[in-house]
Formats: sequence, C-alpha cells, structure tokens
Amino acid sequence: MIQELIDRYVTISFQVHKKAETLIKRQISNELTNDQHYILRYIQQSGSCTSTELAAVFDVNKSAITAIINRMADRGWIQRTRDENDRRIVFLTLTEEGNQLYLKAQEKIHLLVESIITQFEETEITTFIQTFEKLAQILARKKDEEMGE
Repeated sequence: MIQELIDRYVTISFQVHKKAETLIKRQISNELTNDQHYILRYIQQSGSCTSTELAAVFDVNKSAITAIINRMADRGWIQRTRDENDRRIVFLTLTEEGNQLYLKAQEKIHLLVESIITQFEETEITTFIQTFEKLAQILARKKDEEMGE
C-alpha cells in the first residue's frame, strides 16, 4: 500500500510541476525565465535582498544566483547598491523596468491560476492549499534535519 502511494505521489508531483512550469513560462514572455520571474517576485516582495539571501531562499549555490543576477542586471531589471557601512554587502532592488516586467508577468500568472483554482470548490482549494503548506513545512524540516540544524 505504501509503495503505491509513493508511486502515485512521485508521478503526480512530476506531472503537476512540469505542466505548471510550462504554463507559467508561456504566460511570462519569451525574455523572462521562470527562475528570473521567481527572483523578481522575491525582490519585489522583500523590497531588497542580497545574493546570499537569494541563494538560501532558492536553495542553490551562490554562483548560480550570481550568474542569473548578472544577466538580469545587464538587462536593466535589477540594480545593485553597496552597503555604506560594509562595502562587501551588495543589496539588490528592482529597477522601474524590472518592476514593470514583474507586474505584467504577475497579472498573466494571476489570470492563469485563477482559471485553474476556480474549477475547484472553495473547500477543496482551501484544503489543498493547507495540505500543500503542511507539505512545505515537512520538507523544510526534513532538509534542516539532513543539514544537521
């Protein structure tokens, strides 16, 4: 029984993740990748952050974040500002162009997600989101345990 549940989970998790990523990518334009969109979203919501913070949040190496940030800064979407008290710290903020790009993408994603969740009863979607949030907490605890924290 447990093996069947594991198989179902792995199969559906992969299908949902891949299809959702593809649908989102179609919505956010050809010039913006999903990773770039998530970074724009994080910076827009936090106001500013550092590359180290992004690497931790997205659970990737700092070098991977740096490469993405460099491309985004070159396109004029992100601005770097050095901390006046510690020049080693660089804060990332959205430029006006980056903010506008994010807002346009977010509008399209909102419509996409709305078209999906409105196919569920309110109780179904509420229960689903609560269960998904619980899964996120369990996965975070599992990661912390593996890291020895």
